[in-house]
Amino acid sequence: MESVEKIKSSNNQDAIRNVKELGTGKMLVLGLQHTFTMFGSTVLVPLVTGLNVSVSLLMCGIGTLLFHLITKGKVPAFLGSSFAFIAPIIAVGQATGDLAYAQGGLVVAGMIYLIVAGLVYVFGVEKVIKVFPPIVTGSIILVIGVKLAPTAIGMASENWMLAIVAFSIVTVLSIFGKGFIKVIPVLVGLVGAYLLAVVTGNVDFSSLQGVSLVGLPKFTMAKFSLTGIMMVAPVALATVIEHFGDVMAIGATVEKDFLSEPGIHRTLLGDGVATAVSAMFGGPANTTYSENTGVLALTKVWDPIIMRIAGCVAIVLGFSPALGALIGTIPSAIVGGISIIIFGMIAAIGARTFVEKKVDFTKQRNLIIAAVILILGLGGAELPITIGEVHFMIEGMALAAIVGIILNLVIPEGN
Repeated sequence: MESVEKIKSSNNQDAIRNVKELGTGKMLVLGLQHTFTMFGSTVLVPLVTGLNVSVSLLMCGIGTLLFHLITKGKVPAFLGSSFAFIAPIIAVGQATGDLAYAQGGLVVAGMIYLIVAGLVYVFGVEKVIKVFPPIVTGSIILVIGVKLAPTAIGMASENWMLAIVAFSIVTVLSIFGKGFIKVIPVLVGLVGAYLLAVVTGNVDFSSLQGVSLVGLPKFTMAKFSLTGIMMVAPVALATVIEHFGDVMAIGATVEKDFLSEPGIHRTLLGDGVATAVSAMFGGPANTTYSENTGVLALTKVWDPIIMRIAGCVAIVLGFSPALGALIGTIPSAIVGGISIIIFGMIAAIGARTFVEKKVDFTKQRNLIIAAVILILGLGGAELPITIGEVHFMIEGMALAAIVGIILNLVIPEGN
């Protein structure tokens, strides 16, 4: 028996699906790699909205573990802070003077996920899969990756020297690395570029002053009001569609059909429960993180256990303000340099879907569906919705996915 179980993937690359036989030490290192990857985006949401950073980290870790429990530990996903709810959270805070009412809206948003999960379970996943053929899924995954490109470039442009060093380390190790070092290029790239940043004086340690090593996060219980619920919860109608895209992207990356097993109803349930629990105690909405999907594509380490380890590390960081602050000193440019690869990998997986599923682009039908999803998803299209006193926006990937699904259903096959 081989020391590491390897499954041959369709693109002739060896994928590690069982990391247990690598040993505890290497498993922890792989989990840390995913923790570093999600950290910047996860803490950005509470920093922008005013939610507590430590609570957010803790709840993302707990949310990830809940998600894996509900999905039977089969989906290699990490749940981080959702960006989709930033605007309504801020709006509720300004309108009520208390972010706890925004938390109440997020709890209800999590409940919407549960309702959709129930509907999917009742009507069957087969009907869901029919509205997501390769032309739709490939286009959506492509949008997910390319949509993140400005974020990567924006961070990298803060210090191109550090970004290029991090990018170079990850690239070289991914192509020429041997043994275990080949599967931790992100972690090595982060550490290597960070050491250079320290030596060149590009790290600000002021945030570490007066920060305790261990501390209890400042929990805030959710409050419920009609204003908070109606301003925040409807956004879930858009993020549910994004959830489908994220799960399909993860499935395409690790070559598994998660829509059928463990079932999209379970992933929706996991996301919804994680969001509701997080918001109840002062955390943001949770969502499956594209950053970590990119690491899966880059490293070919697909065992869900590493995501659970990353979740446990996030919980530890939630109880350690000092460790969280230390990780926060990593210059954004380093993360940006690595994200150029990670986000690009996601986009490339979308393109790969077209090739592997033999999507025929000589058909006008396919060209139109792909074109509309790409332009709406990348062009910043917005659709304002008003229902009585409720106002919300469907935009970006969610709007693109909805229109793409509709076109797929109404345009006849064979055209």
